[in-house]
Amino acid sequence: MGYCVLIPARLASTRLPNKPLANIAGQPMIVRVAQRAAMSGAARVVVAADSARIVDACVAHGIEAILTRADHPSGSDRLAQACELLGLRGDDIVVNVQGDEPMIDPKLIDAVASLLAQQPQASMSTAAHAIEDVADFVNPNVVKVVLDASAHAMYFSRAPIPWWRDVFANGITALADPPPLRHVGIYGYRAGFLREFPAMTPAPVEQIEALEQLRAMWHGHRIAVHVCADAPGIGVDTPEDLKRVRALWKSTAV
Repeated sequence: MGYCVLIPARLASTRLPNKPLANIAGQPMIVRVAQRAAMSGAARVVVAADSARIVDACVAHGIEAILTRADHPSGSDRLAQACELLGLRGDDIVVNVQGDEPMIDPKLIDAVASLLAQQPQASMSTAAHAIEDVADFVNPNVVKVVLDASAHAMYFSRAPIPWWRDVFANGITALADPPPLRHVGIYGYRAGFLREFPAMTPAPVEQIEALEQLRAMWHGHRIAVHVCADAPGIGVDTPEDLKRVRALWKSTAV
C-alpha cells in the first residue's frame, strides 16, 4: 500500500524557539523526524514548512520539503495546502506525523495508514495505548480516548475518561481494568477529507477541550483507532524534552 507522510513544521514555538531546527546528533530535529518516517512503508515523505529556513535545512539533508503559508491556524490547515501543492488525489492516504517526534516508530506510521485503508467507513485514523500511571490519567495534558465495539473513537477528552463510578467517588487512586487509553497524536486521512476539514465549522466541544479531532466527530465523521502495545517515543515540547531525546539518541542506536 502506497501512502504519503506529511510532516507539518512551524518555526515559531513559545516553549522552544526554532524547534524544528534544534540539533539532535548533528542534524536538525525535523530532518531526524523525516528520516524516521522514511523507515516506514510510505511511498513519499514530505515536510510542509512555514519558513524557508526549514525548507533549506531539509533540502540540505536530502529531505523533500515544500513551503506553505506562514499564517495557517493549525497543522491540518497546513497539510490541506500541502495536498494541493503536491497534487494528491482525493483517495490518496496521508499520515500526519508531528514535526517534534524524532523517536517515532516507523511501524506505528504503517499501522495508522493500513488501518484507514482497511476501513472505508472511517474518515480518519489515529492511535492509542493503555495508560499505566494514575498521574497520566488525571493529567489534562494527556488526552484520553474511549472506543466503541468497532475500535472507533467515541470521544476524546483531557478529563479522566471513562469515569469509574464506584471507585473514583473517593479519589482516583487506581485504574480500571481494562485500562483507559491515551491518545497518540498521529493521524491518517484521505487527501480529499483533509482538504475539506479546515472549512468545517469548529465544534463547540472542540473549542472547550482544545482538541481539533473533535470537529470531525461533531460533523459525523468516524475515527478508527489503532491500539498499540507500547507508548510512543518521547516528543519534544520543552528544552527538558530535547535534552532527554539528545541523551537517548546518543546512548542508543535509534
